Amino acid sequence: MKSNINTNRLIQEKSPYLLQHAHNPVDWYPWSDEAFEKAQEEDKPVFLSIGYSTCHWCHVMEHESFEDAEVANLMNDAFISIKVDREERPDIDNIYMTVCQMMTGGGGWPLTIIMTPGKKPFFSGTYFPKNSRYGRIGMTDLIKKISTVWKNDRTKVLDSAEQITGYLQGLSENDEKAELNVEIFTKAYSHLEKRFDENSGGFGNSPKFPSPQNLLFLLRYWKRTSDNRALDMVVKTLTKMRLGGVYDHIGFGFHRYSTDDKWLLPHFEKMLYDQAMLIIAYTETFQATKNTFFKQTAEEIIEYVLRDMTHPEGGFYSAEDADSEGEEGKFYTWKAKEIDELLNEEDAEIFKSIYNLKSEGNFAEESTRMLNGTNIPHLNKTIAELSKDLHTTGEELTSRLNNIREKLFNEREKRIHPLKDDKILTDWNGLMIAALSKAGSVFGEPKYIDAAIKAVRFIEKYLRNEKGELLHRFRGGDAKLNAHNDDYAFFIWGLLELYGATFDHEFINKTIHYQEIHINKFWDKENHGFFFTANDSEKLLVRTKEIYDGAIPSGNSAALNNLIVISRLTGQNHFEDFVTKMIDSFSASITKTPYGFAQMLCGLDHVLNKSFEIVIASKNQKDAELFIENLNNEFIPNKVVLLVTDENRKVMNEIAPYTPEFSIAKNKSTVYVCKNYQCSLPVNDPGKMMKLLSK
Repeated sequence: MKSNINTNRLIQEKSPYLLQHAHNPVDWYPWSDEAFEKAQEEDKPVFLSIGYSTCHWCHVMEHESFEDAEVANLMNDAFISIKVDREERPDIDNIYMTVCQMMTGGGGWPLTIIMTPGKKPFFSGTYFPKNSRYGRIGMTDLIKKISTVWKNDRTKVLDSAEQITGYLQGLSENDEKAELNVEIFTKAYSHLEKRFDENSGGFGNSPKFPSPQNLLFLLRYWKRTSDNRALDMVVKTLTKMRLGGVYDHIGFGFHRYSTDDKWLLPHFEKMLYDQAMLIIAYTETFQATKNTFFKQTAEEIIEYVLRDMTHPEGGFYSAEDADSEGEEGKFYTWKAKEIDELLNEEDAEIFKSIYNLKSEGNFAEESTRMLNGTNIPHLNKTIAELSKDLHTTGEELTSRLNNIREKLFNEREKRIHPLKDDKILTDWNGLMIAALSKAGSVFGEPKYIDAAIKAVRFIEKYLRNEKGELLHRFRGGDAKLNAHNDDYAFFIWGLLELYGATFDHEFINKTIHYQEIHINKFWDKENHGFFFTANDSEKLLVRTKEIYDGAIPSGNSAALNNLIVISRLTGQNHFEDFVTKMIDSFSASITKTPYGFAQMLCGLDHVLNKSFEIVIASKNQKDAELFIENLNNEFIPNKVVLLVTDENRKVMNEIAPYTPEFSIAKNKSTVYVCKNYQCSLPVNDPGKMMKLLSK
């Protein structure tokens, strides 16, 4: 299809991000053979632009440059231009983001790559304005310079592209094996402690990201060492985040990150993966502290997800934009005058006082550093602390603020909403299934577990091919794109948590099914670990392997944790062999920078430190409920629990061949607690079970 001034080839795509650019005057191609063949035929470099639908600076660059006729004409003359949605094609994004980080020392979106028709990059950057300013080259100057170099100094360009490609190809080769022991946890902990912000929580200065996997690691470090400093860092960080403007106090859920160091001024987009990982962090911190503040926060995040981010059939949408009506954060901010008009005088004063609203505004805009009269609701103290200051009970204050919040929420619903990216991604859904399953079991809330089950049904209905293999993206009735490592790793994680919440053997069978596919299609037989792409996926410039955690844990980190749990649940040694090979493979990298492997260290903690395998033998699941409830009440991270009943014993004997040894004793539900491969005598009492676990 030929493009014109009104539409380009992106009009045929499903991605909301690509469709946002479908009416640009730039002659965009989606990533396709057609685009690279055209570049070869016309002897032009390829301009690759990668972003996502809720990316603020992607919107800015589109408005400044891609919607501009002058820039578009220059691009159309000089390049074959390709648009990629990083959430649809993380395989492409991973490769070229690595290039950008290597060449510039940084990265982010929009990602800009210029490369040969053979997909070999020679220039990279992120956001470029239309015109050069403040030392940052603009698009008009950049295009002219690249065109000149391409025409007049081609040999230099090609040599540079070859060097970069060679470096990339070497990244998947592992360093020599290093010996890992418990000192690695202290090394990672010390790094986090040095970077910890004593005043506001979190790590480092602005911008501040949630990085929940760091908190999950610290919880396990505290559990292993009884070092309360580790727990205190988690508690302060999660408390300050929940009080800050990075949390949506009216509609719930967390924004992407804070642009300042106090968690006040957020980058307002909301991502599904942040909600999922933070649900897990708040849930585990509730288990560790028994402080209902953390439970309530997890429940509020879930309320937001189930209300605003859920497909009618159960899958979860990807994100909500930061912008509405062309302005970042407009949907979420308030003028003091609005509060006065919406609430009675007393409620208005209480709300403005507690949530720190001011007539002149309570934050300075990131770009201008000027107050503009708008406010981000945020708290300086918890409701429990505020109730003491106001000489009222926490229940009374909470009830009053909830009534006010509902009025403001209903009023806010009348505003123009930010764009919702309603594509459904298997990997991010896997994280949410894991989060809902964990929260459902810990809080005793069946509706969370039901939502997780419904999401599994959605993925298996819409995001599988005829071979029973996963697909990556669903939107508007269309499912396509081969699944990646993260899709399998995170979906398996979700299934494992769902088994722990339901003890339905169906979910162990599904786990084993998908784990076998994951190994067969992604395992690196030479250097070990999991490639990001399958062995039958599109051949890209290199086949990458993600091991470092980013905004979310790496797929290899999640896969390691999965394999540990599956091997302990089933007793099948070949899964344990993969665990050993992965740890050996990544050991040198972990030793160099352990703080970049927080989620993998959680798995390593399971292997190197005290771990429990618990088998409950019972007539039926109802008889085992008290034991299960006791286990869910405590933070015991390195455990696997198997339930064998009269109804499922035959199936469980096939899944876990060691289970015939565990029978019901004294005609009562019987628990067998094994620690580090050594089993204690069976017990019939929940209290005795917990004593064995606390020794």
